[in-house]
Amino acid sequence: MGVGGPEEDDIDIETEVEENKWPSWLRPLLQTSFFVQCKVHADSHKSECNMYCLDCMNGALCSVCLASHKDHRAIQIRRSSYHDVIRVSEIQKFLDITGVQTYIINSAKIVFLNERPQPRPGKGVTNTCHVCHRGLPDSFTFCSLGCKIAGTSKNGGRKKLNGSESEESLNEMSKKSKIQSFTPSTPPPTAVNYRSAKRRKGVPHRAPMGGLIIQY
Repeated sequence: MGVGGPEEDDIDIETEVEENKWPSWLRPLLQTSFFVQCKVHADSHKSECNMYCLDCMNGALCSVCLASHKDHRAIQIRRSSYHDVIRVSEIQKFLDITGVQTYIINSAKIVFLNERPQPRPGKGVTNTCHVCHRGLPDSFTFCSLGCKIAGTSKNGGRKKLNGSESEESLNEMSKKSKIQSFTPSTPPPTAVNYRSAKRRKGVPHRAPMGGLIIQY
């Protein structure tokens, strides 16, 4: 028996099982920064890195890089509202995306790679992502692939892939929204001018004949 005894061995086994629930390429994929210029092919007009090799897992690739990844499983990452997305038709070949909300963009069904937390759910929202609490239709459980990984792990979905807590990010966003709401806003110039005009006294008018001089 080791220093930790059988309990420590059980924890190691549970951790291994937890990691094996998902493909080995999934976590590295979700932590990769895309849409940056390729350092190897910076001179090419196709140097934007929006591809990923599931077999090599060596970071974002550009179109020129794919020449050295023939017969590999490569997927294309796309952008929507400054967030990374992937087409359902591509990712569902390699991963079970059940429960993840899908969207239609440019006539193609997509899913988001990572979470997009909201300060608070919208009015009338009855269902939210189990991790970042983003409002969802009732038929979905998670807003992104990253949230599905976090939400189905033993920590209850509180830890994100980058090590920070989803609840902390939500609290931070709520604080910012409160600070902004307490800051007095400057009224529009038209409103100020309108109020000033109403307070100003009227200009006196002379009688129609007051300035007329009659000569005999």
